[in-house]
Amino acid sequence: MKSKLSYSLSQIAQQCQAEVSGDGSVLIDGIGTIAGAQAGDITFLSNSLYRDSLKSTGASAVILSPEDLSCISCSGLISKNPYATYARVAQLLFPIARRSTCVHPSAVISQDVVLPQHIVIGPNVVIESGVKLGEGVVIEAGCFIGQDSIIGANSKLYPKVTLYHSTQLGERAIVHGGVVIGSDGFGMAWDKGSWIKIPQIGRVIIGNDVEIGANTTIDRGAIDNTVIEDGVKLDNQIQIAHNCHIGAHTVIAGCTGVSGSTTIGKYCRIGGGVGIVGHLKICDGVTVTGFTMVTKSITEPGMYSSGVPGTLHKNWMETLVHLRNLSDWVKRVKALEKVFKKEE
Repeated sequence: MKSKLSYSLSQIAQQCQAEVSGDGSVLIDGIGTIAGAQAGDITFLSNSLYRDSLKSTGASAVILSPEDLSCISCSGLISKNPYATYARVAQLLFPIARRSTCVHPSAVISQDVVLPQHIVIGPNVVIESGVKLGEGVVIEAGCFIGQDSIIGANSKLYPKVTLYHSTQLGERAIVHGGVVIGSDGFGMAWDKGSWIKIPQIGRVIIGNDVEIGANTTIDRGAIDNTVIEDGVKLDNQIQIAHNCHIGAHTVIAGCTGVSGSTTIGKYCRIGGGVGIVGHLKICDGVTVTGFTMVTKSITEPGMYSSGVPGTLHKNWMETLVHLRNLSDWVKRVKALEKVFKKEE
């Protein structure tokens, strides 16, 4: 992908805290994959599986670790963390364009809302009474901002984001299309053959530098607040139930469901399709791999996994037969153990 901007490799190194190997004057105006890069592009190596592919890359420069420097014949950008450096280079070459202040005439904004000097409000946006907006906020088409909500400075809401009443969103948030924040938690009480709805009177409080992927939903608290701390990154189509608390800089991949009143610590990594039951705690520094079912609290940092990888249908059916007979096998093994003990 080509950029409208170009920098010398030395300029990029200076701004991205990296070191140049080779010709620092080479101009970089694009980013490409190792296989698809062309002249003027920069690519990166963060996975050793692709090391041999560097020999045939058409890139003008490669971001890589010092250990892999001997694998390239072009210029290099040396970094201890090539993937993070790639992210900084991509931000440099493809910055998010800052739009000039604009309030679309179709937007419906309560008269008591004070608009900051720099703000963008797109078509058909609805902003209710008591809402507070920070400088540099961008609210794109079709968003709904409920009564008494707060959006911090330089946050961006993509089209059709919904913030229910009294939701608080921190500074520099990125909220992608279709996200719903502050909807009622799933609170019901069973009585005499029917369900009685429990009013959800808490809020959703979201810290600074949080990113929320498309169509993710975050429920408001039943009594206490649902809290998402600073730097949390949520992928697409995640469900965060009422009263959950997610610690700073935790990342959660797509299609994960977090049940109510669960606390997840700081710097955790939760894979895609994970199911987390309610009312448990996960300590700081935990990694949960994809499709794992978390049914108990996790009190020690580390990597946790469960689930059965896919296999041929015939093989799985054979395994399933064995699983169904497992309890009988356990009884037989225990009986044999008793026999052996008597013989001893």
